Amino acid sequence: MTLNSEEVLDIIHRMDRLIPDAKSELDYDDPFHMLVAVMLSAQSTDKQVNKIAPALFEAFPNPESMSQVTAQEVEPYIKTLGLYRNKAKYLVSAAKDIVDKFDGKIPDNRKDLMSLSGVGRKTANVVLSVVFDTPAIAVDTHVERVCKRLNIVPEDATPVQVEKILMEKLPEKYWSHAHQLLVLFGRYYCTARSKKCYEYLEDV
Repeated sequence: MTLNSEEVLDIIHRMDRLIPDAKSELDYDDPFHMLVAVMLSAQSTDKQVNKIAPALFEAFPNPESMSQVTAQEVEPYIKTLGLYRNKAKYLVSAAKDIVDKFDGKIPDNRKDLMSLSGVGRKTANVVLSVVFDTPAIAVDTHVERVCKRLNIVPEDATPVQVEKILMEKLPEKYWSHAHQLLVLFGRYYCTARSKKCYEYLEDV
């Protein structure tokens, strides 16, 4: 049996006391840069992305500037990240769509966000939550691991199922904050190598 709604909410409250002021660790200064940072964070750490972000954002401050270059011109700025060639292609293609289809503005709904190259459900949910303050739960490897280790979801749940179960077990007003807490708890406490997860929450 997995935890019920009341038990899951209790865990979120415990995480909130353990990790006050939980928020995204990606550096950004506008919606476009947040979208770019989240796209780049796939199979890379937030610290790695933040390290290359200043030069990248200075070179390409908006979708228009990025839409007018080739992927090869973007690559040097992100070559320290995993899958950088594919990411460069996605960034340029997404920027062109933002300019051509959305008048240079970042879409504020999941359907349009996911129509952009390189933007999957997880990336769209992060942008909706962080940039547009829309209740959403993005399931990355940290969130999935924590939810399975703490018996919030079944061991065989897919990322989409993890998202659905969390949305069912938590009030909507908690979704976005719970996402940030789960990410940071997985990143710094319930890590891939850690054998202890609930122990960190017992005395908070």
